[in-house]
Amino acid sequence: MQHYYVEKRETANGEHEIHVPRCAYLPEANDRVYLGTFSSCADALRQAKTHYDKATGCRWCCAECRAG
Repeated sequence: MQHYYVEKRETANGEHEIHVPRCAYLPEANDRVYLGTFSSCADALRQAKTHYDKATGCRWCCAECRAG
């Protein structure tokens, strides 16, 4: 099981990226929403989409869940 967060700020193309705690690009605490613990980033991504329609995986820590 892994902890996941979604970034509150949008990327240039309007997406909100999900991250794991070890990610070098994990936003500061006030710029992220804790999603919970999940067995896969696919499950975390589903949860993130309840907050932001355009959620995707971080290319560095959650590439397997990256859209497009």
